[in-house]
Amino acid sequence: MKNAHFVVRKVAILGAGVMGAQIAAHMVNANIETVLYELPAETGNLNANVIKAVEQLKKFEPSPLSIKTRAAYIQPANYDQHLELLKDCDVVIEAIAERIDWKQALYEKVAPYLGEQTLFVSNTSGLSINTLAQALPETLRHRFCGVHFFNPPRYMHLVELIPCAQSDNEMLDHLESFLVTYLGKGVIRAKDTPNFIANRIGVFSLLATMHHGQSFGLTFDEVDALTGTLIGRPKSATYRTADVVGLDVLAHVIHTMRDTLPDDHWHSYFEAPDWLRDLIDDGALGQKTKRGVYQKVGKEIQIFDLGRNEYRTAIGEVAEDLKQQLKLGKSSDSIAVMHDSEHKQGQFLWAIHRDLFHYCAVQLESIADNTRDLDLAIRWGFGWKRGPFEIWQNAGWQQIVDWINADIAAGKSMRDTPLPAWVYEIGKQQMQSVHTPQGSYAPLFQSLHKRSTLPVYQRQLYPDRLVGESVDYGETILETDAIRLWHTGDKIAILSFKSKMHTISKAVLNGMQDAIKEAEMNWQAMVIWQTEPPFSAGADLKQATEHITAACREQDAPLFSSSTLEKLLKQFRRSVKSETHNDSEDPVKSDTFLAEKLTEVMVMIEQFQQTSQALRYSMIPTVAAVDGLALGGGCEFVMHCDRTVATLETYIGLVEAGVGLLPAGGGCKEFALRSAQTALEGDPFPQLKKYYQTVAMAELAKSAEQGKALGFLRQADSIIMNRFELLHTAKHQALALAESGYRPPLKSMAIPVAGNTGIATIESMLVNMHEGAFISDHDYLIGKKIAYVMCGGDLTPGSLVDEEWLLELERTAFIELLVTEKTQARIAHTMKTGKPLRN
Repeated sequence: MKNAHFVVRKVAILGAGVMGAQIAAHMVNANIETVLYELPAETGNLNANVIKAVEQLKKFEPSPLSIKTRAAYIQPANYDQHLELLKDCDVVIEAIAERIDWKQALYEKVAPYLGEQTLFVSNTSGLSINTLAQALPETLRHRFCGVHFFNPPRYMHLVELIPCAQSDNEMLDHLESFLVTYLGKGVIRAKDTPNFIANRIGVFSLLATMHHGQSFGLTFDEVDALTGTLIGRPKSATYRTADVVGLDVLAHVIHTMRDTLPDDHWHSYFEAPDWLRDLIDDGALGQKTKRGVYQKVGKEIQIFDLGRNEYRTAIGEVAEDLKQQLKLGKSSDSIAVMHDSEHKQGQFLWAIHRDLFHYCAVQLESIADNTRDLDLAIRWGFGWKRGPFEIWQNAGWQQIVDWINADIAAGKSMRDTPLPAWVYEIGKQQMQSVHTPQGSYAPLFQSLHKRSTLPVYQRQLYPDRLVGESVDYGETILETDAIRLWHTGDKIAILSFKSKMHTISKAVLNGMQDAIKEAEMNWQAMVIWQTEPPFSAGADLKQATEHITAACREQDAPLFSSSTLEKLLKQFRRSVKSETHNDSEDPVKSDTFLAEKLTEVMVMIEQFQQTSQALRYSMIPTVAAVDGLALGGGCEFVMHCDRTVATLETYIGLVEAGVGLLPAGGGCKEFALRSAQTALEGDPFPQLKKYYQTVAMAELAKSAEQGKALGFLRQADSIIMNRFELLHTAKHQALALAESGYRPPLKSMAIPVAGNTGIATIESMLVNMHEGAFISDHDYLIGKKIAYVMCGGDLTPGSLVDEEWLLELERTAFIELLVTEKTQARIAHTMKTGKPLRN
């Protein structure tokens, strides 16, 4: 095929099972016209099977759809009536069950209906692409390949691209570019070997973990406690991951390895354990049947106990000394800690790493082009923080080689297969590295391979980096302990936060204001982009809380004393209203100290609002580049930038009500302003009511598209699929605004508000919810405060106010909530547990 410009206008998915339907969902997430096929129903509407599958998509959690209304864009079809539709599809993806005979029979059926330029691909987790290709006409095989999406396809970054012998290289390049930009994927080209790269290594690691867990006498919950976040793997660890994948699916993949890899030196381990087969036979398939290795009984999480052959409460724990050594030490020392440990848990961790390193080294040349492809496949497909070769390199290459060989000689390893020669060649090098700034090692060529040079990757200014690769985040313009302003050689200034989770403290606010001033003077535009997600977890609540705590200590009163907090509140009201101090109420020393502490909180809030307003009214365009969480104050900054570029996986919201507060960085003001700007017949309340519910319920948008629906993002804001293209796109948006003769908006001086009628209407709703026990007393108070601010205070409906009026209402209400006992309790609970408190 010789297409200079490859465009995907329409796709078809063959198979409406769980995987096929979710791939279809992700296609419509990306605004791609999609036809979903399934066998015709035996009675009634012949498309009933597809319609049912699409309806099921709306019930999945996490949702395969960026917003539920996307389901309506999936066109149902069946093989009896609609094969003619295939000729108009640019890409057709087969995604039926993992049976070669079924797949080949379908290929023979659909092949005559494919267009002359249609790309035909199979979504398979490990079947031979060359064998599947034999069912296609010779003239079609150059347009055929394997594309392995990982489950769930919306969220998993990895897609393995597997050519057959006749696959056209240009076709593969076109398909890779489409997958990267339009579907947001990390593409790894795999060889046509059983289970390809990620499943081959990932399932071996799972089997090795199960083997060593049993040999060391560890329970399933102990193994999961050890093999999760403690060692840089997902929280689901080993057995919970098996439940998520499906125990039946896992057993199928294991059996595929057993049947297709007879010459693998570790072949004897490719067998589903008896307990796994027993659970499957009993219908315990994992998450999809709500029972597998784990089950939930009421609120209790139970785990299958192999020794008892029954479920019990999950209590697995890690030995405290081992946990501390792994958490406190450098990551490069972790493997040494495991190797040297005398505790069986530490020995177990060394054993699973040793045999993983051993297996990867032996198999690399046959399954992947280089070490980078294997490591990224495991990171993107299984959610590991580091791939096997990265961990090995980080721990000291030759030291690990020596330890593996010693264990092979001692009969401790799973197999005595010698390490391949290339491993020793790396050990002889000064750097002892398979990943370097020049590329990653390819054993077949005995050289370093650079990353792909396809044009699509020029959009990734900072691709996912491996251990050993260098990164240069441009040239510094301005830097403090809290922020860095920098550039990459053009006229766009980039602002990044340095705080943990990119929370917003006084130091961040000071730095931002300085950065905005610098950017206004010397740069065409400014982009806020973090070098790693999230965008921002919101304001640093600890700072505000510490001021209140200090004030209580000064009075030698408990933090949650109602009388003490009421004194704080009275003092604040006096300072706001400039009332004359009454010496008879409180001691002068304490009164002054309380005033100082409340003033510090008020200054921080005002500084927050000033920063938001500076983003809005800067003389240069400001663009927020958002990925991951954008909560509270982070969301308010997004709302005040001129434009936002957000990845689909942006989780954005004004969530302050969840900790007993309200948005006070301009969020309430902004929704009041937007309601006024879009008011029908001058009445802002209908739109304001929707925004109020969003704020009062602390709604979190679980996609950028949902963020638009809730009003956090504007319709003009851009949504992209690949987070590694975020900075590239944001910079282009900023430059376009600058080149169009940008001027900031004029300040709104006459904003019509909903006033006391709006407040009364909302309060009547709150009363009903309170009386029905849907909200607590404190929820009721928070709801009233939010309504008061967003409606503009106790004014006649339609009264005109300016932005400062609304901002002052925000500040006052925020302090009044902050000093209440129950808000303090909510904040303390959230900071300690990470979970909300309902009180």
